[in-house]
Amino acid sequence: MDLFVLLVVLLSALLQAGWNVLLKMRLDPLSALTLVVLGGGGAALPAALWLGPPEPVLWPWMAGSMTAHLAFYGCLVGAYARADLGLVYPVARGGALLMTAAIAILVLHEPVRPIGVAGIALLSLSVFVTGWRSRGEASQAAALLLALGSGGAVTAYSLIDGTAGRLGSPSVYTAWLFVGDAVVVTLGLAAWKGTALLRPLRRHWPLALAGGAMLYVSYWLCVWAMTRAPISLVAAVREASVLFGAAFAVLLLHERLRAERILAAVLVVAGVTLIKLH
Repeated sequence: MDLFVLLVVLLSALLQAGWNVLLKMRLDPLSALTLVVLGGGGAALPAALWLGPPEPVLWPWMAGSMTAHLAFYGCLVGAYARADLGLVYPVARGGALLMTAAIAILVLHEPVRPIGVAGIALLSLSVFVTGWRSRGEASQAAALLLALGSGGAVTAYSLIDGTAGRLGSPSVYTAWLFVGDAVVVTLGLAAWKGTALLRPLRRHWPLALAGGAMLYVSYWLCVWAMTRAPISLVAAVREASVLFGAAFAVLLLHERLRAERILAAVLVVAGVTLIKLH
């Protein structure tokens, strides 16, 4: 993988972990997620208006991606309500990485050499090592299932977005995707919970814009990178967010630094290095 593309994906990973941490800070998961999604739409709207409407060929891909996003948000909020970030995040992202890589390589026939596959394997192992301690806790079963459901949704929209980015402009596609996400999520939550759920936005709009901007930029960088490198490799490197997420969990959420998280960090570095050598 080209060094510039690698650095772009690592920046995307850092921002990806950052907005996830917001789901565990200050607000309950559902309110925090609402703020982040609406903030992302607000951050993307100026770019969407500036760039103009998406090409018609991108519309069905956007619809598919938004559907997968709704599934992702629902599973993620449910999982975070039941377990720590340090458990949910690795399982969700690790499951997504394995599924995305398998489909991209075996079904889409992406040209990934053995060294790249080895890097993907190490990154996959790193995310599962992070959540290993909680594997047998009955109280975590629901959280783990929801996290895996989230991973399935990530796989779906990763493949959709990677393909759509190659069919049209990644910038146009991502901007309008986020505007559409914000509209759909707002209407869905208003129908489900009523407008009262949107009240925190008035008190925490700076947090909403910050988290939303992180989400939007992270996503845009990732879609752009998928037009320059195999989807499977980009998805794998982006899972370095597990390393960043573990660090944020310890430093900001005051979760314990365990041996498995240190091992996972080593595996992340090794996996990213192999993919750089691909």
